[in-house]
Amino acid sequence: MQDQSVPRRRFLIQTTAGAALAVASIAGADEMPISRAVTAEGELESVETETDVLVVGGGTAGVIAAIQAARAGARTTLLEQSSLLGGTTTVGGVPFPGLFHAWGEQIIAGIGWELVRQTVELDGGRLPDFTTPPSRHWEHQVLVNPYLYAILAEEACREAGVRICYYESPSSVQQQGENWQVNVTGPGLNRLVTCRQLIDCTGGADIVGMLGFERLRENETQPGSMLFKMSGSSFSPGRERLDAVYVHGADSSNSATRTQANLTGRRAILEQLRAKREQGDSEARLVQLQSETAFRESYRILGEVVISHEDYTSGRMFEDAICNAFYPVDLHTRTGVRPVQLEPGTVPKIPLRALIPHGSRNILVAGRSVSSDRLANSGLRVQATCMAMGQAAGAAAALAVQNGDSPGNVAIEELRSLLRTHGAVVPSPDEA
Repeated sequence: MQDQSVPRRRFLIQTTAGAALAVASIAGADEMPISRAVTAEGELESVETETDVLVVGGGTAGVIAAIQAARAGARTTLLEQSSLLGGTTTVGGVPFPGLFHAWGEQIIAGIGWELVRQTVELDGGRLPDFTTPPSRHWEHQVLVNPYLYAILAEEACREAGVRICYYESPSSVQQQGENWQVNVTGPGLNRLVTCRQLIDCTGGADIVGMLGFERLRENETQPGSMLFKMSGSSFSPGRERLDAVYVHGADSSNSATRTQANLTGRRAILEQLRAKREQGDSEARLVQLQSETAFRESYRILGEVVISHEDYTSGRMFEDAICNAFYPVDLHTRTGVRPVQLEPGTVPKIPLRALIPHGSRNILVAGRSVSSDRLANSGLRVQATCMAMGQAAGAAAALAVQNGDSPGNVAIEELRSLLRTHGAVVPSPDEA
């Protein structure tokens, strides 16, 4: 069947059984190139989508990558297996992204900062005073209302023209010449996506793994956290932090290991609640529980460059640096965490080559799967840095589409110029 135009507001699809389903367009685009083939009641609907850039994963990095690619003129589609954008900030229950500032200056800005500021302002919240370096790094994390952040992220996607596909995950990926063909499944639906550029923002480099490129991971990973609030009063989003229990052995590699992490975390919280009640705390109530474990560590890619611990802590200036990072070396263990602060004035850098799987074309990775060793990754994995990587990946993918080439061949100054146009803070070689 040929592609068909879909109205902006609502349309009706008549199934073979004669039932009419009302569907609302969330893509914000006047056209949604698809073809439909429903042959019998109960069969999966087949959908074909053509796009320039496909972003897989609508979490911290993915939503920013999608907005940036679309704002730069690329037709962009965003796949998210859950029902909400924002990842760790929203579903994971860590609504205090950081760090955007270092040593009294803003070192990460752009689209992620734009959404964070909008959320704080619309929620009537307050930003920290960033002019003076804090005695404890977390004092410069920004408390945001995660529910509002998710809705504002959707709005930004809609206004940029990003097509959002919730409840959908890739099942296979293959190359067709210079294009990718990605088979995607969701409840009642099979989607075939044809795209020029892929951006893997799954948090575990899932697409990179499907394609057989090398990934890195130690036998032991950092514990995850199940976040909750237990008190005699209601939790106030955007005004206070949640409590957390460690989920040791938390592994986000597949659905079975994610299930086990969630079961383990929830069981620990239930035990805490029962213990409080048995100890006579009649006011103890569970007033907030996140829907899934927040994972700190999974697979990392082997990129064209691997950011080492020494690179990170020295603030090495790479020739293709495209964004800054800032956070202590923050490796969690079974006994807790003791952050190792960076030396005064040090601002780590991330090169474009660390977002490119070694030996690949037309695919980028952004977020905690960035090519790095374990200690460097413990600082690189935080939200503000992942947002900066996402924006850089979205811009590089859009330029690669425009130039008909792979992101690794994009002129670095052209990429830096585009990022600055969209509000990002970009490292300058003059800083070296």
